[in-house]
This record gives sequence, structure tokens and C-alpha cells, in this order.
Amino acid sequence: MKIVVYGICKDEARFAQRWADSMSEADEIVVLDTGSADDTVKLLREKGVRVTTEAIVPWRFDRARNRSLELVPEDADICVCTDLDEVFEPGWRKHLEEAWTDGAGQARYRYTWSFTEEGKEGVVFWIEKAHRRHGYRWVHPVHEVLTWVGEGSAGFTVTAQGVQLNHFPDPGKSRGQYLPLLEMSVEEDPDDDRNMHYLGREYMYRRRWDDCIRTLERHLAMPRARWADERAASMRYIARSYLMKGERERARDWYLRAIAQAPHLREPYMDLAYALYEESRWDGVLYFTGCALAITGRPATYISEAAAWGSLPHDLRAMAFFHTGRLGEALEEAAKALGLEPDNERLRGNVKVLEKKAGACLVQRDRE
Repeated sequence: MKIVVYGICKDEARFAQRWADSMSEADEIVVLDTGSADDTVKLLREKGVRVTTEAIVPWRFDRARNRSLELVPEDADICVCTDLDEVFEPGWRKHLEEAWTDGAGQARYRYTWSFTEEGKEGVVFWIEKAHRRHGYRWVHPVHEVLTWVGEGSAGFTVTAQGVQLNHFPDPGKSRGQYLPLLEMSVEEDPDDDRNMHYLGREYMYRRRWDDCIRTLERHLAMPRARWADERAASMRYIARSYLMKGERERARDWYLRAIAQAPHLREPYMDLAYALYEESRWDGVLYFTGCALAITGRPATYISEAAAWGSLPHDLRAMAFFHTGRLGEALEEAAKALGLEPDNERLRGNVKVLEKKAGACLVQRDRE
């Protein structure tokens, strides 16, 4: 099979060589550069990448993606769309070829969207950006998705076990264009529940609490908004907005609604547990962290957040046990938290303090 990687870029010199090396298992790599002022184009071409420079005005991610797809040779069997801040782990081509079968339209593979400061995986889910050459187009100005526009069947999606793509974003890059593009996307397609959710989330990121609440309530009322995980996320973001507005009781109500909507997710339990921690309501902290830890299977969706699956549940439980006078349980939970984040100095300090206090209690008991 002929496999071609394609992408878009602008001012990605710091990532260009690393990206090209990780994509080199493809038969060809093509890139649309949309106006780099640094050495991105030069560095890519030195690595054998076929680069076309062209401005996209007005800017839309879907137009840029579709233009880059047009650069892929017509005889390609599989197209793989990636960004320059992403890296394939070696062997990806072999795994993709093994998974691909006649009648396939897309391939699903594992994607690590973020890493913790310690280098551990943060948010992990599966994406479907490998597809056959003809019949697909990208839609939406931002948070663009592949859509079948060809004749007949789009084919089925195969799962490419072993393919691993990692995301290492530039934290200095601005997200300033996201909000107007999301507003445009919702205006163009007001029935699209996915982008309505993303728009509400973006308002939350911008601390526009009332806009967040209003937009996500619209999302929840949409007939097509049926995915429980995303509905629960909208409820959590509404709750967070009410917290930031100082309306804690309304926030708790929304957190409870999120739990009822998706009781299989850790995140709603942990959000409420953290809100109760801020109020020193220790019994509630213990109850809801316990509910979260009872969930042991992490979903393979973007909704899954790293904090709920890291040290935080045990960290909160350690503090709750300590404040309710149960030093033994507090030390046990603090040790579990440290085990999940061994380089965290605060967690290490908590264990030392609790060990010292627990030891002092034993001495006192012996004296009595």
C-alpha cells in the first residue's frame, strides 16, 4: 500500500525535524505551509518533505486541511493527517498496514494528547485521522472533523493496535483564534451539538461564566446531544462556572446532575470532592473520592482527565482522614498518592509529616 502523511503548519521550526523523522515510515510526506516566517519550510524540505506555501484567507482549519489533502497524490491508498507537534512511535506503519483491510474507510489509533510534568501520560483517547484517499473532507472552521462526502459507502473503521501518536504542544502558542472560529462554527451549523459543547467550554476557559452556562444549557437541550460523557462534561463546566460566580449550592446541584448522567466516570465525583474539600467538608470528600476510586476502568475518550486518574483522589483522601483524626488511614492514602507521583515534593513532605505524627501517637499510647 502507498501511505502518505499530510499536514498543515506555520512557524513550526522547533518541531519540523522531529516530526519529519517520526513520519518517515510513510512513502511520502506533504505539507501545506500557511506563511511561516521562520525556517520551517527549509527544515522540512531538507528532510525530503514536499512543501507547498499558500495563505488561507480568511483562516479556517477545515479549508487548510482540505487544501493539504489535495496535495496528496491521487494514487495514495491511506492518508494520515498529523500536526507538526505530534510524533508517531516507531513501527506505526507496520501496525497500520496489518489493521487495514479491503472495505476500510478509516483507521482508529491511540493518541496521547497530554503528558504530566513527570512525563506520564495525561489525557489519552483514540482518534481516526487515517483514511482512504478519496471521498473524505474536513468540516468546521475549528475542531474540524473528517466527513464522508463520496458516493456509496464510507466503509468501516478498523482499529490499528500498536499505533501510538503523541502530542507535545507548544505552550506559548496562542489560542486566540479558537473562540471566533467556534462562534462561526456554531453560527454555520447551530444543530451541531459537538461544537456547541466546545464553544461553551471555550467560554469557560476565557472565564466568561455566564456565556459558558448559557451555551452549555443550550447544548444539553439539543436533541442530538445524547452522549452521556459529553453531557456530564457540560454539566461539570456549568457547575465550575457557578463556583467561580460564588454560587456554591447551584454548583453542587450541577455536579450531582453530572454524576447521575455519567456514574461510570471518575471526573464528576472528583470535581464535587474537590469542591467539598475547599469547604472542609471532609466526610463528603471521603465519600465522593471513594466513589471515584471504585471506578477502575479508564475510558478511552477525550473526556477522561489526568487529575482524576493520578494522585489527586488519594491526596484528597489523605487530607480528609487527617482532619477527621484517622492518622493511619491518612498515611496510607498519602503513600498511595506519592506512589503515583514520586517526584512531587509536597506529597513526599505529607508522608514525612504523617509518619512523624503517627510515630508520636504510638509513643504516646505506649506511655499511657
